Amino acid sequence: MPIAGTRIPINTAEGMDKISHTEKVTSPYFSNGSATLAAASIKSSSLSDTNETYFFGISNSSTLTTEEFNVAFGSTNGYGGQTSGGTIKSPTEAIYKQYASMLLAPLEVTGGFKISQNGSHAGKISTKDTEIFIMNARRSNMKDRINKGTWTVAFSGSAGDLSGVVLKLTDDSKTQKPTATPAGDRYNIVSGSAGTAHNAATSQSFGFFYPSMGILVLSGHELSASMPGRIDAGVNNTVIFDSGSQKGFGFAKTTTGNTKQALRLINCLLESPASLTFRDEEDQVSAQYFCRTRAGHMNFSNNPTFVSGSLNELRQEKMKGNPNTFITSVQLYNDAGDMVAVGNLSTPLKKNFSSEATIKVKLTY
Repeated sequence: MPIAGTRIPINTAEGMDKISHTEKVTSPYFSNGSATLAAASIKSSSLSDTNETYFFGISNSSTLTTEEFNVAFGSTNGYGGQTSGGTIKSPTEAIYKQYASMLLAPLEVTGGFKISQNGSHAGKISTKDTEIFIMNARRSNMKDRINKGTWTVAFSGSAGDLSGVVLKLTDDSKTQKPTATPAGDRYNIVSGSAGTAHNAATSQSFGFFYPSMGILVLSGHELSASMPGRIDAGVNNTVIFDSGSQKGFGFAKTTTGNTKQALRLINCLLESPASLTFRDEEDQVSAQYFCRTRAGHMNFSNNPTFVSGSLNELRQEKMKGNPNTFITSVQLYNDAGDMVAVGNLSTPLKKNFSSEATIKVKLTY
């Protein structure tokens, strides 16, 4: 408090002169301030041809230089990438192993992602998912994490006969407890919208959702079964951006070159009613500090006009005995003596030897 130039210690033990709590605050995820990115605004982007070997970006047509998500395709078989006689691993195999090492427990990495087998539907597989599609959120957009139970990914594509198919995915956090992993809580990705499964009685897992990492790992098997599109379209099975016949997840089982299989996911977002809906989430700490001035505190000022003469006598006779001062601001300092916060009172607070004051300072960070 700048009135007397002295500092009054605060007991920062919780419940003494400090009370704090943490609350979760959400806001729209996308760079343009919106929670939904519609099909008409979704564009594919990449920084260079080299990057396309590993991933593609999803951008908003209004902010093309900002990638909202990165999309990748991983395969333990190396499908969709170039191998060299078994001596050089395919980039898609490297991607699979990278995400397995990042998201799975050490003893589970070799076994891979086991997504489809979590379901109870007839088409599930009992072994690991050898092919995966990955959506990776932009860290600056997601803040602390992706807000669970509110997001929806709506794909629009085609079945094997090219008839139209719409598939909406969300997480099951509203009905199921998370699975603890080295990458934080994990939820299943199911058919539904905004955290509500379309058919809770039929369990079909399309992928794993890691809120704290901002990552969606999607089963290539489950996606291709629901929305295959044409597998053999394009030159040498290479996927073409926004190709009408390649709006599906049926991937080519070749290892002769980069066939850009990750583009299949983006192609399935380009036609209405496809869309992405996400919100970010961050922890905001609200701390309240109670700054107490006792009767003998802060009754004088170090303002040079407060005194006069070489003896520093009070300038005004009426100030002797019980002078009045006015508190106008509060400053908080750390143990090193650095000022870390300052708050101004809306109305000056009168203070003298006959009064005490408690000023509450609230910090949110």
